[in-house]
Amino acid sequence: MSDDGFDLSEFRQTFIEESLEGIELMEAGLLRLDPEQPDKELIDDIFRAAHSIKGGSGTFGFDRLGAFTHDLETMLDGVRNGEIAPTTQMIDTLLACVDCLSEMLNNPEDDAAVPEQRLVELQGQLQEYIDTDQPTAGESDSAVDAAAPESLVGSVVENALSLQGQHRWILRFSPLNHLFETGNDPLRLLQEIATLGELDVHLDDSKLPESAANFDPEKCYLAWDLTLTTDVDEVAIREIFEWVEDDCELSITLLSSDDDQKIGLESEQGKPAEAEQLESLEQTNGDTDPAAPDPAQGSVIALVADQSNTRTEAPSEPNSVSSSTQKSSTQKKAGKLKGDGPSIRVSTDKVDHLINMVGELVITHSMLNQLSEVDELGELEMEKMRDGLSSLNRNIRELQERVMSIRMLPISVVFNRFPRMVRDLSNQLGKQIVLEIKGEGTELDKTVLESMGDPLTHLVRNSLDHGLEMPEDRVAAGKPEVGTITLEAFHRGGSIIIEVRDDGGGIDTEVIFAKAVEKGLVGAADTLNDQQIYQLLFSAGFSTAAAITDISGRGVGMDVVRSNITSLGGSIEITSKLGEGTCVSVSLPLTLAILDGQTVRVGTEMYIIPLVSIVESVQVKPEDINRPMNGDMELFLLRDEYLPLLRLNNHFRSPPADEEEDYGLVVICEASGQRVGLAIDDLMGQQQVVIKSLEENFYPVEGFSGATILGDGRVALIVDVGGLLSSATAASTGVKLKAIA
Repeated sequence: MSDDGFDLSEFRQTFIEESLEGIELMEAGLLRLDPEQPDKELIDDIFRAAHSIKGGSGTFGFDRLGAFTHDLETMLDGVRNGEIAPTTQMIDTLLACVDCLSEMLNNPEDDAAVPEQRLVELQGQLQEYIDTDQPTAGESDSAVDAAAPESLVGSVVENALSLQGQHRWILRFSPLNHLFETGNDPLRLLQEIATLGELDVHLDDSKLPESAANFDPEKCYLAWDLTLTTDVDEVAIREIFEWVEDDCELSITLLSSDDDQKIGLESEQGKPAEAEQLESLEQTNGDTDPAAPDPAQGSVIALVADQSNTRTEAPSEPNSVSSSTQKSSTQKKAGKLKGDGPSIRVSTDKVDHLINMVGELVITHSMLNQLSEVDELGELEMEKMRDGLSSLNRNIRELQERVMSIRMLPISVVFNRFPRMVRDLSNQLGKQIVLEIKGEGTELDKTVLESMGDPLTHLVRNSLDHGLEMPEDRVAAGKPEVGTITLEAFHRGGSIIIEVRDDGGGIDTEVIFAKAVEKGLVGAADTLNDQQIYQLLFSAGFSTAAAITDISGRGVGMDVVRSNITSLGGSIEITSKLGEGTCVSVSLPLTLAILDGQTVRVGTEMYIIPLVSIVESVQVKPEDINRPMNGDMELFLLRDEYLPLLRLNNHFRSPPADEEEDYGLVVICEASGQRVGLAIDDLMGQQQVVIKSLEENFYPVEGFSGATILGDGRVALIVDVGGLLSSATAASTGVKLKAIA
């Protein structure tokens, strides 16, 4: 609670998050909007999203955002009413406006994030669309908002004097007690209603508690009876209350009147109603006696005063409509506000499951606690102890799964950015491209999801620029001139697979190999298979683009893609067929917090190898191991195929066990599209482990992705198979090193 009224700052971040969701809906709707056959329902959705942002922006002090969104809403209202015909150029302008809104919401305290000149230019473009068609109902609203304080009240009076012979609506607006808790302000709604025509406001404070002891400053006790004279229909009136439709009781009644009757223009003293308001407003600039308030007059004063940007203290009870009109200045002084940190929206079902699981744990804990007080445990008590421990193990495992599910978000959070990007870049490149998205409901850990935005952007841009041909080239090759990029996510085992596919020209391995020879990555006499050649694409600075553009061609990106993915414990693989297309497949763990691992012993130390990296475990005979003399990694024969062999005891410099065994036990792992054998001393069993960051608690160690604490209290390092393979081959001079590097 602030000194000057109800504190809405705790709801500010919620408004920003909901507004960003609304912006995503607007962008998605604009991308689907067909100018030739505009979908009215789609246009309504876009308008409602803009309307909601505008309605809340004033409440939370985002005046710049509100003014810009108001112009956007006015133009969209004209499109919705059929007065402005949508065009492709208009959609481009609206998308640029959406970008501005997003930048302002992501930098709410930094006006420099979106230069004023940029806003003025976009507002000018919006106004051009508005001016070229019939005036819309929102234009008078725009004029009021843009007016100076003195001319503002005058324009309200002038507007009211011209409303003779129009319909009169009687509104009863009664907010529920919890309205303030949702971050809404009744005053803003009254201001919005006032822009529709002549508004007469009467305050109903009959529900105010008689005793101050019973007064809750966070509850709304007020209601309003409104008389609105306007030419708009009931739908337009109800749209203003959409923001609070579930938090109020609202009735709207149309009164019939003679066309020649003069409606609501004179007060009992014979003065125009708005003129009375102007006089009252001038009086509030002096001292006001709060001991003798006029509730109806107070609400009107607050309404006009706030419209003219004049700071007033309306003579009303606490929590009246004027109590939260001064949030803008308060928020500017607030600094960092509560709730500004990252957040996740969680369904109530998930929370209910968690509460139930905690209840089960409490019961189990109580049972085990009682058994701990028994001096001697008999057979019956031991059986109860075993049952309790079994129940505890089961509940902890389920609790862990429930907690992890809270961090899971649909991958559509990332996928939703690409329709806009594909549209813009395809226009820039002169290509015709359709983006297909599948499996957008697949859930992934929030941390993994946030880290995948940039890698996927690189992959999609490469498909746009390198993968798909120009329309004339596709037709010449017997393909449709419209190319297709497919983004798909699905589960496979304990991992999430994300595929970026295109039906373009595919990867020419001969061109890749020639470029690698030119850069000295491989020798001209070396023999590489397709997978090894594809891995060359992830080398730093490697590019086959004929010309450098602002989209691609500098060789920056693919090495970062692989680095980011491997840092998440994932892998990336490329498959391609010349003339038919390319598929880049990314495999990621479901979560970065807990993993299923295989505990292995190397000498006297224990290590964890992620199960997702393990293909199989085998016994290798000494005669099947090839020990080259040129410094390359050892190779061993497995079903007519030679694989590199890495002796972990040598690489980790682990102290030998008392009974040293020969290197007969090998774990076959896969990383970066290649398989490698890890020679170990013993397999100790599989278990789930909690990942602890080495970087945060120690410092990064090459070849390890983290650490964990075993059941006996010992610390075990978690092997990063891809990083281990890279570091192990760093001193090698053979072809395999160059193909992997």
